[in-house]
Amino acid sequence: MSTTEILIVRHGQTPWNVERRIQGWRDIELNENGHLQAKALAYFLAEQHRQPEQRIDAVYSSDLLRAQQTAKAVAQSLTLPLQLIEGIRERNYGVLEGVPFDRMHEHDPVTAQVWEERHPDGIIPDGETLRQFHQRITQSLHTVATNHPGQRVVVVTHGGAMDIIWRQATGTDLQTPRKALLLNASINKIGITAQQPTATLPTPDAFRWSLVDWGNVDHLSQTDDDVGR
Repeated sequence: MSTTEILIVRHGQTPWNVERRIQGWRDIELNENGHLQAKALAYFLAEQHRQPEQRIDAVYSSDLLRAQQTAKAVAQSLTLPLQLIEGIRERNYGVLEGVPFDRMHEHDPVTAQVWEERHPDGIIPDGETLRQFHQRITQSLHTVATNHPGQRVVVVTHGGAMDIIWRQATGTDLQTPRKALLLNASINKIGITAQQPTATLPTPDAFRWSLVDWGNVDHLSQTDDDVGR
C-alpha cells in the first residue's frame, strides 16, 4: 500500500466570492486580491518544495479559469507543468448559477430548498445532483492517487469540491451540516492510500482517505469562505 499526499487548494478570491454569488461552472476570473493570494500561495509552496521531504511532484487544476489562474502561479513557482482535470471542477449548479446565496429563495424557492436540504439525489434543473458531484470528485482524485503512488501533489479546485473532499476524508455523510471552512487559497492536506495493486481496475473501496490538515492560511493576509452549508 502506498499513500499519496494531496494538497487540496481552493482557488483565489473572485468578484463573485465578494458578492457571494453561486459560481458553479461559470468561468469567473480572479480579482486583484485573488491574484495576490495566488502569488503568496505560490511563494509558500516553492519554499516548501526546496525541502526534500516536502518536494511536490505534480500540479493539477480544475479547467475553470479561476482555478487555472491560481494553479498557474503555483506551477510556475515550482517549474512543473500544469495539468488540467475537468473532473475536479465545481459542481454544476444549473439555474442557481449567478444568484446571490441570500436570494436563492426569491429566485427559485423549490430549487433553493433542494440545495439547502442536501438530499444526495435532489434535482437542480440544468445542474447535477450532489451524489453525481460526489462521484465525479472522488473518482478524479482516485485517478490522481493511482498516477502518483507515494508522491506529493497539489490539486487546485473549488469550494464545493472541497466540501466533498472533506466529507470523504472524515467519513461525514453528504447531508450532515458542514463543519469545515472552505477558504480561498487555503492549503488542505489529505492522504489517499491505494489498498489494492494499481494494475487491477480500481474501485471506490480500493482507496482509503485520511485528513492530515485543513484550512491552513498562514501564508495569506486575507481569506474568504463564501460557500454555504
